Amino acid sequence: MQRRLIRTTAILLFAATMVGCSNNRNAEEKFAYVEEPVEILYTKATEALEKRRYDEAVLFFEEVERQHPYSAWARRSMLMTAYAQYLTNDYEDSLASIERFLSIHPGNKDAGYAYYLRAINHYERIRDVGRDQDITRNALMALQDVVRRYPDTEYARDAELKLDLTRDHLAGKEMDIGRYYLNRDQHVAAINRFNTVLTDYQTTSHVPEALHRIVEAYLELGIVPEARRHAAILGHNYPGSEWYEDTFGLFSRRGLEADVETASLE
Repeated sequence: MQRRLIRTTAILLFAATMVGCSNNRNAEEKFAYVEEPVEILYTKATEALEKRRYDEAVLFFEEVERQHPYSAWARRSMLMTAYAQYLTNDYEDSLASIERFLSIHPGNKDAGYAYYLRAINHYERIRDVGRDQDITRNALMALQDVVRRYPDTEYARDAELKLDLTRDHLAGKEMDIGRYYLNRDQHVAAINRFNTVLTDYQTTSHVPEALHRIVEAYLELGIVPEARRHAAILGHNYPGSEWYEDTFGLFSRRGLEADVETASLE
């Protein structure tokens, strides 16, 4: 969906200024830095984009800006440059072009697209949970920014869907670190990580396991009341989960009664 949404908006961005324009030059002509009318340059750029010659498109869009910096075409070219860079996976260059556009044209009608494209540049680089999650956190903030600024748009609706996966990735990273500490008997550090999942990522799929791991850690520390309290929360919120059964198995293997009243995660 995101590629279609990005592409559709990009087409609208250059279609509005393409009416009445034509390119009489050979389509295969090698790019050269020559002074040309803005319409010709912009047409060359969009034709290169349509033919998936993205690097060439970037050069032409940048040339529109260089030769005609105060035209409406230059403003559109700035965003189209970011779009073409995104298509070649030049995420950092695309982000730089977006930031430049937003700094110069913060209130422009196309700013919504710029914020959305910025979020997608981060989102498409989300890494597996075993690696550093700075990009994932950047994606989370950028997606939230889209939803906050443009709540009733297609951009926001798509961003909302992607926020769930982004939060799940960040929660997964906390779980990964928590299990690492737990396996090394660093129980307090593990509990802190699992509690982060409970407080910051309550809607993710990792919460049942986080509760189970907290119970496990407290039992290892001999703090049975806290273990029972978290087992109660697990029993109340996820009574049919595999983690519910595993959690109460922890008590029985230690000869302990769970003896808990169900409690809410809230």
